[in-house]
Amino acid sequence: MLLLEDHWTWDFWFTTHGRDIHLFFLKAPRDLGDPDLRHQNARIGHAVSQDLRTWTVLPDALAPGAAGAWDDMATWTGSVLKVDGGWSMFYTGISRSDNGLRQRIGRADSADLITWTKDEHFVLEADPAHFEQLDTTVWPDLCWRDPCVFADPDNGGYAMLVTARVPHGPVDGRGVVGLLRSDDLRNWTVIGPVTEPGDFGHLEVPQVVAIGGRHYLVFCAYAFANSAARAARVGRSTGTHYYVGDSATGPFKPWTDELFAADEAGSMYAGKIVRDPATQDWAFMGFLQHDVDGTFIGALSDPVPIDVRPDGGLSLRQPVSAQVGPRTEARRPVHGRGPLGGSVPREMSDGRPGRE
Repeated sequence: MLLLEDHWTWDFWFTTHGRDIHLFFLKAPRDLGDPDLRHQNARIGHAVSQDLRTWTVLPDALAPGAAGAWDDMATWTGSVLKVDGGWSMFYTGISRSDNGLRQRIGRADSADLITWTKDEHFVLEADPAHFEQLDTTVWPDLCWRDPCVFADPDNGGYAMLVTARVPHGPVDGRGVVGLLRSDDLRNWTVIGPVTEPGDFGHLEVPQVVAIGGRHYLVFCAYAFANSAARAARVGRSTGTHYYVGDSATGPFKPWTDELFAADEAGSMYAGKIVRDPATQDWAFMGFLQHDVDGTFIGALSDPVPIDVRPDGGLSLRQPVSAQVGPRTEARRPVHGRGPLGGSVPREMSDGRPGRE
């Protein structure tokens, strides 16, 4: 796993370049003491691996902007896309001017995946014609985050999926995933929600993956964001869920009420489905959130094998609770000299190199 001694890590996303798998992740200093403070102190870290188990930490990718910038409080979750001449990262930012309550989406570009330059003229905000605006009497913040950007294999151009809320229906079930389209990655047209509201207050960190002719929308939600309607039906849980659609841009619908990578304890969160380079099989990775004693961990898991059933259902071969606890404490980071001369941990592992 990736376990940093001085920083918590949580939400993450990948891109590949040759044999290298580049990991981008949110990080904040452990000396903040209270893990809840990490959100207002987040920046985007960077590490690289060839097996999803052994990681080399690289210089941070993005930090909050200068005072007065739209992202001067924290930089949050996003995605990276290969483009002509390099890569583009779409990410979330929050500002001190509104106490971090209004989320926006920005863009940065890189020629080498190491040095990133923010596009100061690119900012996307939630469209009031489709999505709920800031009203703290309804929801704690304005949900407009976690952009998942990809080339649309069915319609051409590019698609962006975002965490959002609609302005109607029961307050605790307004969470949706929104869709935007673009021909040039700069000018975006809002299409609207690709999920139906009802079960969640938010659907965080969306990812789409095609498996066996189906498109799975992977997302996560905390127990408090399970609506009363869902809780009455299946109880409350924290973790990662999935919906299914016929295309990469949906619409997506629930496949089952069976929990995928969620539990009452909130063991893991913000998961992704990936190919394990060691086996080429489908696997799940998430950030390790709480150990068996309820202590916040803030680390990235190793790949957990997934079974894809004939009916299209997904299940983990090991429960999420098996990824935390004594195993986490046993694999402590060791120190190395980082690329910037600072002290950084480098995980020790016997994982075999491979190719995604």
